[in-house]
Amino acid sequence: MGRSPRIGRRLGAESVATRLDWMTDPPPAAEPDDPEPMGEGGRIDWPRFVTSAYGPTFLSSIGYGAVTPLVALSALHLGASVGLSALITGLTGIGQIVGDLPASWVATKLGEKKAIALACLWDATWLTVAFFASSLSLLSLAVFCFGLSGSVFGLARQSYITEAMPLRFRARALSSLGGTFRIGGLIGPLAGSAIIATWNLSAAYAFAAIMSLFAAGVTMALPDLPATVTDRRDVHDGSTRLFHILRAHLKVFATLGVGVFCVGFVRAVRQTVLPLWCESLGLSPSQTSLIYAVSMALDVSMFFLGGLIMDRFGRMWVAVPSMVVLGLGLAGLALAHSVWPLIGVAAIIGLGNGIGSGIVMTLGSDASPALGRAQFLSGWRLFGDSGNALGPVALSGITTAASLAVATVSLGVVGLVGAAWLGFWIRHSAAGHVHEIAGTAQT
Repeated sequence: MGRSPRIGRRLGAESVATRLDWMTDPPPAAEPDDPEPMGEGGRIDWPRFVTSAYGPTFLSSIGYGAVTPLVALSALHLGASVGLSALITGLTGIGQIVGDLPASWVATKLGEKKAIALACLWDATWLTVAFFASSLSLLSLAVFCFGLSGSVFGLARQSYITEAMPLRFRARALSSLGGTFRIGGLIGPLAGSAIIATWNLSAAYAFAAIMSLFAAGVTMALPDLPATVTDRRDVHDGSTRLFHILRAHLKVFATLGVGVFCVGFVRAVRQTVLPLWCESLGLSPSQTSLIYAVSMALDVSMFFLGGLIMDRFGRMWVAVPSMVVLGLGLAGLALAHSVWPLIGVAAIIGLGNGIGSGIVMTLGSDASPALGRAQFLSGWRLFGDSGNALGPVALSGITTAASLAVATVSLGVVGLVGAAWLGFWIRHSAAGHVHEIAGTAQT
């Protein structure tokens, strides 16, 4: 612990999780350089990379944003009760959890590029089914399958960018990926509203299917990963079985994994609790939409700054402040009894969530081993997706048992505990040194 060796770049190839001494010893020594992994002459073709790497996420998130608010309405129109429509809406999250671990097999067998394209085609297929759905059972199956495609898409795109992007750009690349999803999610509901006004509710599913087909086409323009990556996978395929990888990294999942569970938990709550608090104050739907838009505007505007801070100063300087601000914002809702204080709290929540854009993906990529990366990330995503699924359930349970105010304070405390947990484990792992590794590799 007292040593101060030269910190190097190899964390991108040898994960903190694969080292038995990952919480006690510093990272390994530097390799001589940090070459750009793609393009001629060792350089990335940036215009092509940005378009093909972020384009599919942007297009598919527009479609996702267009139909997500409409699933419950579609269920109601087919005769579901309010409770059943809420359950059907939640099937996407359940599908993601079910699909997280199998997604690693798809990504490994097909490669990231083909896996992303396949997920887009699968998504387009089931969006078309939702367009024609005339029964609740068929709609429910389609919504569940949206989640399955989301698990493959999310894992493959994260694994691809982790492999393709130089370590010194990793956090900015992944936070930009999260920001791209947020921007598409803002555009989607506006597009969906215009489509419904022009045609009908079902037409939004057709629009989303078209977006997914475009995303599949753009994906095929992605540059291929370096031959060293594919060769490495071929040689070591037998040692990267899913449960072998998960078992070998239990310590990481039990520490940093629990932290990202808290991140997903609190983030999911904030999407639900803000409209509920507005309604409890008797605000009109238009006022609620405006307040939510203020929160989302700050959320979208902060993603690149968060990535820059992570790359320059370390992951902890985003993970901890993001969770602290989110926790304080959720707890502060209990004190917001009029419009202007509520706008202030909504802005705080948006700021906290936005600055943390990409933190879950970045920590997962930092901790993932070079051999078995997709398998590791499938387990990592399972923690975050489980938090996303359980957050609203906890909000509902506490609100039913006590009150919405008690629920917001309680869940705010979860955010603060999560901040302390992440701060401790990032600081005591090699993940806390990634920015130093990347910086040393440039000098």
